[in-house]
Order: sequence, then structure tokens, then C-alpha cells
Amino acid sequence: MASVLDALWEDRDVRFDITQQQMKTRPGEALIDCLDSIEDTKGNNGDRGRLLVTNLRIIWHSLALPRVNLSVGYNCIINITTRTANSKLRGQTEALYILTKSNNTRFEFIFTNVVPGSPRLFTSVIAVHRAYETSKMYRDLKLRGALIQNKQLRLLPQEQVYDKINGVWNLSSDQGNLGTFFITNVRIVWHANMNESFNVSIPYLQIRSIRIRDSKFGLALVIESSQQTGGYVLGFKIDPMDKLQDAVKEINSLHKVYSANPIFGVEYEMEEKPQPLEELTVEQLPDDVEIEPDEHTDAFTVSFTSYQHDREPVFSEELGLAIEKLKDGFTLQGLWEVMG
Repeated sequence: MASVLDALWEDRDVRFDITQQQMKTRPGEALIDCLDSIEDTKGNNGDRGRLLVTNLRIIWHSLALPRVNLSVGYNCIINITTRTANSKLRGQTEALYILTKSNNTRFEFIFTNVVPGSPRLFTSVIAVHRAYETSKMYRDLKLRGALIQNKQLRLLPQEQVYDKINGVWNLSSDQGNLGTFFITNVRIVWHANMNESFNVSIPYLQIRSIRIRDSKFGLALVIESSQQTGGYVLGFKIDPMDKLQDAVKEINSLHKVYSANPIFGVEYEMEEKPQPLEELTVEQLPDDVEIEPDEHTDAFTVSFTSYQHDREPVFSEELGLAIEKLKDGFTLQGLWEVMG
């Protein structure tokens, strides 16, 4: 099986001009905030757009041309600051600077809120990114972490323990280490009984395969991690055989449930719930406009532009005074009808 992480790009990539399908939320992704009237000051200065803040990334798209867009994953962000920028829509104003790195290439983004006096652009993006940074235990494989307290697993906010298995050998060394397994809804945790700091936390997001394989210690539970984390292979010995088979069946079942709707652990709620992302990203349709000629409009245009280009005066018998010579095809009566 492929791990959820190997297919996940939303929080781990910077992409430009993505398709409408890629703008939609993936399973486990949730829209947290939606800000209208946001300018991409560096890339599309003067173009009013919309900024969408999810639990994995920020998306900006032009309101006039939705196919002009960008997606910035939180895992790519190096730094977020606020500085003064020069906006075509606002002039000199406070803006959000985001420095990122993706595929060994650095990108800088500057976003400006066209509506004055609104700090939501800064508070939403900075707070959600902080929530992402502080919830890495949901997403990253962790060795020797502060996982256990008083022989019990320190639970994450959205975590539930489904099973605890004693007498599990970690086969990472020649002699093996006896320890305990915790199976939850978001990860598998093992720790050594003699040294609780010798442990490993494996989120389902990172798991590529779970199966029973032969080892020098006999049949063992083997977990392979995603390619993005180096493709680690971790072996565990569980006796008797039926206990091993039950554990593999349970882990595979929980992994399947998790894959259908991943828990990324990024918790942040706005006071006002935004509309679903699908309702906010609209397909751009070709213009269906038919312009009909209007004599009055043409006459008004001519009368307006006549002030900009002086023409020779002529005597008007109709008015009894000198006026600028009219262009061919226009009459005083037609101009009076426009003014009326």
C-alpha cells in the first residue's frame, strides 16, 4: 500500500496556477478562514483576490481570473513576518511576508489586505501556521520523544487508545528490547519497559505497509514508513502467533479508517465559520456579452471628448451664436437629447 504521506502534497509543496480540482480540500483538510480583498502584492500587484486558509496550506486566487492562483503548504514556510509594502491598491501599507522553501527553491510571498483596519490577514495565517507547527506528533515519525508518563501514553488532543499490548519485542538490536505497544486512532507507539525514553511514535500518515515477515527471531510484525521519511523498516515480535495476527489485523483496519479521513491535528477555529471551499472557488466562464450600438452614448462620448480637442468656431443660425464645429454625422438636436 502507499502511505497517505506519499500522496499528500498540500502541506509540503508550493504550486502555482493549480487546477480547480487541486484547489478543492482533500480528505482531512478543512477550511478555517476565508479573506476577500487580499492582494498578492509581489506576484500580482494591483489584482484583488481571495485568500483561503486551511489546516494544511494557504490558497490565493485572483477574483477576476481564478486560474491565476497559488498554493503554499505550511511545511514549506521558513518564516512569517509583517512589514511595510507598496501596494497598487493601498499604497504604503502593512503586509504579510511569507518566506518559503520548496524543492530547494526559495519563494517569497507578500499579501496585503485591501480593506484598511482589518488584522485578520495576520492573525489567521500566523495562528494557523503555529497550530500546524505545534502538532507535528500527528504527522512525523518520532524517536526517543517525551511520549510516556507513569507507564501511560501521553495522549494528543484528538487521540484515543484502542489497544495496549504488553510483551512486544523491538527487533532493532541484536538481542531485542522488551516493551509495550499502544495502538491509537492516529499512530502506533512502542516503548521499552526498562527505559521509557527508548521509544518510537509512528503516525498512520507515515506508514507505507504493515505485514508479517520472517526474521531471525521468527515471524514478526514489520512496519515500513513512507519514502518521504527515508523508508524505515521497523520490526516487532509478538507472541503467540494468534496475538500477532490480531495486532496486524487491528492496525491495518485502523490505518484504513485513518487513510479515508486523516487527522492532521491542526486545531484552530474562527468565531464565524467560512463557507465550504467548493462554494468559494468558482469556475471561470467565458464572457457572454453582446454590446449593442447606442447613438446616444456615441453622441455623449463625442460631446465629452470635444472639450479635450478644440475645433474652429462657426456661427450657428439655430442658436444665434458661435459654437465649435460639430463632427460629421452629429447634430445639435442629437446633443440636446443626450443632455435631456
